[in-house]
Amino acid sequence: MLGVVNLDKPTGPTSHDMVGLMRRLTGIRRIGHAGTLDPLASGVLPILVGAATRFSEELSGSAKRYDATIRLGQRSATDDAEGPISPGSPPPDEAHIRAALVAFIGTISQLPPTFSARKVAGRRAHRAARAGEPLVLEARSVRIDAIEVLAVAAGDATTDVRIDLRCGPGTYVRSLARDLGDALGCGGHLAALRRTEAAGLRADDAVTPETLERLAGEGRLGEALLPVERLLRLPKVMLGAASAARFVNGVVLEVEGDDGRHAVYASGGLIGIGRLSGGKLQPEKVLPVADR
Repeated sequence: MLGVVNLDKPTGPTSHDMVGLMRRLTGIRRIGHAGTLDPLASGVLPILVGAATRFSEELSGSAKRYDATIRLGQRSATDDAEGPISPGSPPPDEAHIRAALVAFIGTISQLPPTFSARKVAGRRAHRAARAGEPLVLEARSVRIDAIEVLAVAAGDATTDVRIDLRCGPGTYVRSLARDLGDALGCGGHLAALRRTEAAGLRADDAVTPETLERLAGEGRLGEALLPVERLLRLPKVMLGAASAARFVNGVVLEVEGDDGRHAVYASGGLIGIGRLSGGKLQPEKVLPVADR
């Protein structure tokens, strides 16, 4: 089996749990995912099956979209609802909240959450934090393309701000919630999160774990697989049979086209990814015949 499953991850399980589900249903060990979702988050989790795992970098590096609820007026050690939660200050009015959000649109510097999967000297940040030895994490540049406020619900001590967020890869929505609270001086954390788009996949089209279980029981699990080539957002290069055979064997080819990374095709479909520079196509990733 080779392809991508547009899985609608429920809240509760980890992304690794969903990989385990697909391994059990398919009997294949070579399963991965493109972009981790925290246990408290739901939505699009692209599951890569078989040789599709070779394209994890390309699929994980795509733009993403989230339906997120930020709770202002509280702080969280984990920057989300997992907590522990501590009280902040009374949030400002909606006009101030909307104005503060605008400052986060564009390319910004963002500090990952203390409880995250980031590594420092081989140690996971969340494991070190739970052991009482939080790591010093470095801020990194991320891109936020758009923030649309969907609803603002003010309570006695907190205000929930629901947003439609479009962002680039590597963006922590938890960090955005924390930083918005800090900018407003009231504290903030992520109360709820649903990923609505990733790797060109939409939550409206995603299949649930229950659906996958049913399809597997009926011997129709292959119906949930999408071809990788549908999701790659790279310019294409088409090769003839002789050139394709040389490409998959690592031979640099003379090919016309713009410099940059390209998805490479032959008559049978996708055969890999190459980098074109000065008319030379260098193989980066290839799909041997057995994997196609």
